Amino acid sequence: MAKKVDYVFQRIETKYLLTKTKQEEFLNEIEPYMQLDEYGLHTICNIYYDTPQYELIRRSIEKPKYKEKLRLRSYGVPDNSQEVYIEIKKKYQKVVYKRREGVTMREADAYLNHGIKPSKDSQILHEIDYFMQHYKPEGKLFLAYDRMAYFGREDSSIRITFDRNIRSREYDLDLRKGDYGELLFENGEQIMEIKVGQAMPIWLADSLAKLEIYPVSFSKYGRIYKQLRSETGNRRSEEGEENKANIRESFGGIKICSQA
Repeated sequence: MAKKVDYVFQRIETKYLLTKTKQEEFLNEIEPYMQLDEYGLHTICNIYYDTPQYELIRRSIEKPKYKEKLRLRSYGVPDNSQEVYIEIKKKYQKVVYKRREGVTMREADAYLNHGIKPSKDSQILHEIDYFMQHYKPEGKLFLAYDRMAYFGREDSSIRITFDRNIRSREYDLDLRKGDYGELLFENGEQIMEIKVGQAMPIWLADSLAKLEIYPVSFSKYGRIYKQLRSETGNRRSEEGEENKANIRESFGGIKICSQA
């Protein structure tokens, strides 16, 4: 069954980092109010686009009032003819705005990576085209996760998602090449997102308080970017120390002093 996709929406999104045990306790609490959507467990794949200097994610990490990003998303691993979604995600003062357009995987690749515009035309594609011309982004990170989504039994605008097995890679930046990658969490933690159009209902706030579940500031792309840069910095530091040790050995143990 094809996944139903909204193309334009705005909402307030709040994130939480949960263990498997805490997730199960929370699901028991909200069972009278929420139900699993028709797609069950499904995999979401993304390619995040950024400037050559990673300006978009570096700005996002600084937590400005306004930020935006561009990604290509598919539900499962697509082939050339499957519909995928080019999406601009903007956030202003905690409210998330998403604008997305569906095109075939072949058209998305031609447009995002080679500048060949899709045959269809729409206002959203014009906005994406402006973004492309302004930032000149390129593929930077593949990111996938397995999602379970729930919606309100009486108010379907309330959505709660659980993302697990968050994985990424900086190579093979093509959705058609599979959903493999390095795991972000080694202990099975998952990200819960609560998405509401307006205020959070009382029963939901009470359930969070009862189980002592508190919001966190979390970006999957941001966390992976910082982790990868940290690893790169550590490798450079280790290489520098190794080079210094080799120099000391070459000069018979003479101490090498650096000057400010």
